[in-house]
Amino acid sequence: MVEEENLSPIAESKGTFQPNSPKPTVVILDLQNGNYQELIEVLAALGASVELSSDRSQALNADGLMIPGVGTFPEVMQTLKGIGAPSIIDQRLSAGKAVFGICIGFQVMFDSGTEDEIETDGLGQWPGTVDVLQSSKSVNSGMKAVEVSQGSSLFEGVENEEFYFQHSFGAITFPLEVETAFAKPKVSWSEHGGRFVAAVENGPLIGTQFHPELSGAAGLRLLSNWLKTLQGGN
Repeated sequence: MVEEENLSPIAESKGTFQPNSPKPTVVILDLQNGNYQELIEVLAALGASVELSSDRSQALNADGLMIPGVGTFPEVMQTLKGIGAPSIIDQRLSAGKAVFGICIGFQVMFDSGTEDEIETDGLGQWPGTVDVLQSSKSVNSGMKAVEVSQGSSLFEGVENEEFYFQHSFGAITFPLEVETAFAKPKVSWSEHGGRFVAAVENGPLIGTQFHPELSGAAGLRLLSNWLKTLQGGN
C-alpha cells in the first residue's frame, strides 16, 4: 500500500491568510517515515507554533496533533503502536482535543486496511476498510475536485477548489450509522475510478486523504480554518 511522497513545491502564496493570535501549538507526530518540512513551514507561516515530535507529553498537551505518513498501512500502524500513539489519540479525542490525519495518517483512523488480501487492523476510530482504488490508473495523483459535505467548516471558503492527492488506496464507504458523542460526521468525497472518502470532520477528529500542505492557496485556507478551531487560536 505504498503512498508516494509528493515533491511538488508549496504555493508562493504562503502566508496569504492572517496568522492566529495567540499562537496555537501543533505537534506533528514524528513517524520517521517522510519529509514533513513543507507541512512544518506551512503551519508556521499560518501562525502556529510547530514541533515535530514523538514525545508522549508533547503530543498529549499540544492544542493540535497531526498524524501524517508515507509508506504502507502496516508499516505506519507498526510505527504508531511502537510510540504509543493509539492511546495518545484515544486520550486526546476523549478530552475533545484536536487530531488531524493526513494521507495514510487519515487511512489508519479506519478499522482496517487491506493489501494483497491481507488485512491489517487500524486505529478503529471510524468503521470501514481502506482498500485499493478501483481504477485503470492505480495511483490517484494530482489536483482533484472534492465534493464537500454540506455545512463543512474545514472547507469554508474553498468549497469549489481542488486539492492534491497522491495515493492508490482509499476508503470507498463510510458506514457510520450510529450517533457518536460528537456531532454527526461530515464526509466529503472525491473520485478515481469510483467515489472514495476525501475528508472527514468528526468533532475533534479531522482527516484528509489529500495533502493540504501541497494544495496551494486552497490547502493553506483549509489548514488556517483548522488552526482557528484550536484552543490557542480562539
